[in-house]
Amino acid sequence: MTSPAARTALDLTADLPVPDLERFYRDLHRHPELSLREHRTAGKLAGRLRAAGFETAEGVGGTGVAGVLRNGDGPVVLLRADMDALPVKEETGLPYASRTDGLMHACGHDLHVTWLAGAAAALAAGRETWSGTLLAVGQPAEETGQGARRMVEDGLYECFPRPDVLLGQHAAPGPAGLYPHAPGLIMSASTDVDIVVHGRGGHGSRPESTVDPVVTAAYLVTRLQSVVSRELAAREPAVLTVGRIGAGTRHNIIPSEARIALNLRTQSEAVRERMLAAIRRIARGECLAAGCPREPEVTVGGTFPVMVNDADTDRRVAAVHGEVFGAGTVFDPGAAMGSEDFPQLAVGSIPYSYWFVTTTPAEVWERAPGDELMDKLQRVPSNHSPHFAPDLATVAPGVRTLVSGALTFLSVA
Repeated sequence: MTSPAARTALDLTADLPVPDLERFYRDLHRHPELSLREHRTAGKLAGRLRAAGFETAEGVGGTGVAGVLRNGDGPVVLLRADMDALPVKEETGLPYASRTDGLMHACGHDLHVTWLAGAAAALAAGRETWSGTLLAVGQPAEETGQGARRMVEDGLYECFPRPDVLLGQHAAPGPAGLYPHAPGLIMSASTDVDIVVHGRGGHGSRPESTVDPVVTAAYLVTRLQSVVSRELAAREPAVLTVGRIGAGTRHNIIPSEARIALNLRTQSEAVRERMLAAIRRIARGECLAAGCPREPEVTVGGTFPVMVNDADTDRRVAAVHGEVFGAGTVFDPGAAMGSEDFPQLAVGSIPYSYWFVTTTPAEVWERAPGDELMDKLQRVPSNHSPHFAPDLATVAPGVRTLVSGALTFLSVA
């Protein structure tokens, strides 16, 4: 038997304006904007929300958008889409590729905004079928981990109704048509770490008169690879990535310092603290061994929290998605090592459900080497790849996931 939420969602999304939504998506994709600079994107989303009848505000937390549709008594449901792009040079070859050199929607946030705009319009058009309050949020700066916190600090829940539940979703690699859910831990914490190695600069012809920070940094990068493999138990998921290393200005100048940027992914605070302690110890040790004139500077920077779905909330949404999309389309993939700032919207322990929508085009998936799901996942363009290009066939399903998710909690007539 199909639930009222699933039946109503199918009715409200039966005649979606797909060509219009696809045009909207292409336009957003052509014009990517970096974190906290999403002015055009925010304006486009705000215009769609106003046209659908939402009371809408812009500039929340910098460039955020919030629209509210009050529709009688019932729960307050927040639907969220992030809006920022990445400093990635697009290599998809798409006719609607980015027109801004060096910037690209390489993580699917343009698709998220399209899904939110479509869902908001569909729910507004069918408001006679449900009651409650819908809060649509276009969030800036997810990629830098600032946006959710900034919107909350700017009074999101003072200016708009405080939600009873939060719902969000993310485009992901995988054969289009799957909706992975995890009723618990679904994404990991992320921590940025910066290290400055201090040396003593000089002429490249006289290295004996210097303390070369480049050589020390190279040893440090190599030694850091042992933190996960030799200091953590195999059962403890963790990743340490050196994302950037920089030093020097010319071929024949030994610089006075080198800089290293790290990123950690962890699923427990104990593992995170253990990794940070190891990084500090290894940095001090390598610099001492090299005779550096000063201890290294180790600075912990931006962080993302772990994302833990409320189990009951997520199971309810997953059940409705199973009804809407059919058996086998919803499954538990386990926790990912990726990170999100979505939990920062859950101030005061607001329950939330966050899930994935697979978006790899069928022809790309079929061409990928391998016979098993995981083999193919390693071979298709993933988020943050310059080749990441979601299938436009996922525009309507992504709207439907949000509509059905919202109707799971709104009072359906």
